[in-house]
Amino acid sequence: MTSHPRRVLGLAVGTTLPGTALGLYLLWRGDFTSRAQWTVTVVIVLVLLLGLSALHERIIRPLQTLSNVLAALREGDYSLRARRADATDDLGLVYLEANALAETLRGQRLGALEAVALLRTVMAELDAAIFAFDADGTLRLVNRGGERFVHHAGDRLLGRTAEELGLADCLLGETPRVLEQAGAAATRWELRRTSFRQDGRAHQLVVLTDVSRTLQAEERQAWRRLIRVLSHEINNSLAPIRSLAGTLRGILERAPRGADAEQDLRQGLGIIEQRADGLGRFMAAYAQLARLPRPRLAPVVVDQWVRRVVALDQRLPIEVVPGPAISVTADGDQLDQLLINLIRNAADAVADTAGKVRVGWVEARSGVELWVEDEGRGLAETANLFVPFYTTKPGGSGIGLALSRQIAEAHGGGLWLENRTDGTGCRARFWLPRARPGR
Repeated sequence: MTSHPRRVLGLAVGTTLPGTALGLYLLWRGDFTSRAQWTVTVVIVLVLLLGLSALHERIIRPLQTLSNVLAALREGDYSLRARRADATDDLGLVYLEANALAETLRGQRLGALEAVALLRTVMAELDAAIFAFDADGTLRLVNRGGERFVHHAGDRLLGRTAEELGLADCLLGETPRVLEQAGAAATRWELRRTSFRQDGRAHQLVVLTDVSRTLQAEERQAWRRLIRVLSHEINNSLAPIRSLAGTLRGILERAPRGADAEQDLRQGLGIIEQRADGLGRFMAAYAQLARLPRPRLAPVVVDQWVRRVVALDQRLPIEVVPGPAISVTADGDQLDQLLINLIRNAADAVADTAGKVRVGWVEARSGVELWVEDEGRGLAETANLFVPFYTTKPGGSGIGLALSRQIAEAHGGGLWLENRTDGTGCRARFWLPRARPGR
């Protein structure tokens, strides 16, 4: 018997014992026959024992019932219920609450099982390879795509380390990034990695997506675009060169030559030289776009950066709208080039409208958004703004915006151009995270 029932029974005995003793004392001291005395004594003792037994039953049974229900809940068995649950009775109310708790936990467990089953079904149907590793680098979860990636069945994979599976590199380095896997069915996979906790322990979820077909399609499209641009520019240079070459050949073959033949030859050769130089500058500009170096990260104070670059353009006063005091981790030289391009475009846009140019910045999405707006005529064509070598300005190279977007994306940010809705002109928006992803 536990200490609680003992205390209750001891309290009951202590409460009834004085009265029982007094009754027996008066019974045996009174003028009663011996037979009557013994009969009454036996009856009193039996009644007392029966009462204590009934009290013991009323104490122990409810506690055992509650103990059994709670033990079943702890073991994950939510089918056990307490009987005689009655809201009008204090003990019955306790039974009702225990039964309600069991029903709630049963529903939650059923929902969790259904969610896990749905998650496993979705994971199994995904083409991406999904792996979950614990803090020790041991594989705890894998889908069919992961099995295909490492060419093994799931029951042979669980419990093995990332190093044994050849996936140790997937747990290190920046993400997202593209991996080359010579031994896999597809040669290129996009790696994404995130962390989560299960049972209080840290885990890493690795997702490898086959991007070979997508990248190949994008590469083909990029090659087509490149060939189209190169063909257009080269043909624009070769056409006058071919025409002038034919003209110069005719001059050389003419007999006798006129007095101005030498001057015509010099002039034609000069034009050929000019077009060759232009073609050389075009190829140099393309090489600059293709060889953007990896950003060298360092702290950059946004206010100082903006004011320093704004001071470089002396064609017109540029208004700086102060923003919050904020720093970012970036390549200062590349940011200078990006902002110089945006300010130069804005200044060119207001050259014939006498409008203003404003530069400012705000905090946005765990980073900073810098904007450059002008009061020019706005954008007539937005589809090809970031196509390399596309330009609407006489003498423009067409690489400024393409290079600026490349710099923005290399820092994990983005660059957008749009016509203003609060007036005439254009607004360029450049978003940059406080720190480069994966750092």
